[in-house]
Amino acid sequence: MTCPPPDAKAVRQAITWRVALREHGNDPAFEQRCMQWRNACPSHELAWQRVVHLDQELDLRAVPAAGIALRTLETSHKRLQRRQALKLLGGLAMVGSAAWLAKDLDLISPWSSDYATATGERRHITLADGTRLQLNTRSAVDVAFNGQQLVVKLRRGELMLDCRQTLHPQFPVHVYTKDALLQAFDSRVALRLEGDCVHASFSHGRLAAQQADTGGWQWLEPDQAWRVTRDGVQREQPASMDALAWTEGLIVTRDMRLADFLAQVSRYRHGYLTCSDNIADMRLSGVFRLDDPEQLVRLLPRTLPVQLRELTRLWIRVERLS
Repeated sequence: MTCPPPDAKAVRQAITWRVALREHGNDPAFEQRCMQWRNACPSHELAWQRVVHLDQELDLRAVPAAGIALRTLETSHKRLQRRQALKLLGGLAMVGSAAWLAKDLDLISPWSSDYATATGERRHITLADGTRLQLNTRSAVDVAFNGQQLVVKLRRGELMLDCRQTLHPQFPVHVYTKDALLQAFDSRVALRLEGDCVHASFSHGRLAAQQADTGGWQWLEPDQAWRVTRDGVQREQPASMDALAWTEGLIVTRDMRLADFLAQVSRYRHGYLTCSDNIADMRLSGVFRLDDPEQLVRLLPRTLPVQLRELTRLWIRVERLS
């Protein structure tokens, strides 16, 4: 079943702990007290996770006003509701960082979803039926389980779903978005939501997508790349990037356009990252670690005849080496 939202009191307490931890620095005793509060009640942990995700999404280093917002919420005597918190935090962030706002308009997803990740975060979850779920950066899902059937709604971003060892293997896992519905049987599936389509690939088991016009199901072939929309299913050209490499903390490219590579790296960092048009079609192949996307960007001049133009730490443009 979908978890209910934490109550207002728990959210206020979570904000208080979050602010206090930043002020106390690395104080093991204080961190232990915070952990005891989190473990005292499931609502405490849920409130903590959602406040942390929102905090990370705002990137307090880039948006100083967000820290003021958290302190304002901490001392407020009004009932704290999710929409009120988002309105206040979003309004202050808008003043502090237009670049952040343009990149993270879908702020409500990590706040209201059952499971979510912030920028640069990857998360492993084992669901009630034994299905293993991994979320990539900036992803959000809702989950429902009635004791037999598991339903996963991909709200944004990217997931890997492994349902090869579940309590009820005879039942498929239903995965849907606003424009697509899929069924996974005993499979390991990678899905990425992009606009009105879902990019799908899988290497084990069976995967089917529902046809909007007939309501029937189309079986997809494994080890292929597929594009699923409300209008149907299309096979995609061989991908220039390994669809599951991110689950190992990697980007693996094969003759990938530089512009496309930078677009992928941008998903794991805050700020603005692009390249000039005259080098957008440069090709890049290799294995790159996602743990430090900033270092990854700075390695580009060693691989290609390019240079980095930095207006700020958060604004980088890759240009042809002069």
